[in-house]
Amino acid sequence: MTSTGSTTPLLSAVLAPLTDLGRADAVARRITEAIALGLVADGDQLPSENDLADQLGVANGTLREALALLRDAGLIETRRGRNGGSFVRTPAEGSDRLQLARLRELGTVELRDLGDEELAVAGTAARLAAERAPADLADRLTRLVTALRDARTPAELRRADARFHIELAVAAQSVRLTQLAVRLQAELGPLLWLPAPYAPDQERFADQHREILVAVVAGDGPGARAAAEAHTVACVHHLVRGHLELTGAAGPSRPAPPAFLPERS
Repeated sequence: MTSTGSTTPLLSAVLAPLTDLGRADAVARRITEAIALGLVADGDQLPSENDLADQLGVANGTLREALALLRDAGLIETRRGRNGGSFVRTPAEGSDRLQLARLRELGTVELRDLGDEELAVAGTAARLAAERAPADLADRLTRLVTALRDARTPAELRRADARFHIELAVAAQSVRLTQLAVRLQAELGPLLWLPAPYAPDQERFADQHREILVAVVAGDGPGARAAAEAHTVACVHHLVRGHLELTGAAGPSRPAPPAFLPERS
């Protein structure tokens, strides 16, 4: 999204029409997901109320209620006047502190459950993308792999990572799968791409994205699924290690307990 409030294809997928019409909290959650995924950045302007309400398929009054919830949460700021509108407010420092606290508080069982769901969604999306991929998918995924390799800030890393996975779900041509991918990326992405020393190995993850890309472009559904699942396992292992470090459960003299998700050959 740009400062003029235009939408990108990926943002359009995130802000697809809601099925639970009339619920302001559902609208607020969908916009919050777009912010968490980095599809809208600090200072970006949201589309006009009329355009955003039409895109989400809700009444203008419902959208205004949702925007009020987002203002109360400090996620947007509404300005009046000729150059007015709703603008995203996501100070990186405060967001990082919040996500570190969240990773500390989440238990390994919750992380395992998130990983199990992501394993199913990411693997299925990659397999279907390999079978149904549009002709230009290779170029789009290649750009996103490069963006992940070149990213320098947690926000840039989150954005490139999330866009890659959502792009796969969109290529799978399943609305429900895309919605699940969006929700999971909004939950996992901010936890995964924290500042050092809690950030994962950027080059390793970019290489894993490329392995998924190669299998998808080759039309290798089983290979794409296996690569996506292996990447998910690596992500969840990293989150578990971060959680154990933050809670002091993995001290220097005691190795971390075995990871609860099996490594895949």
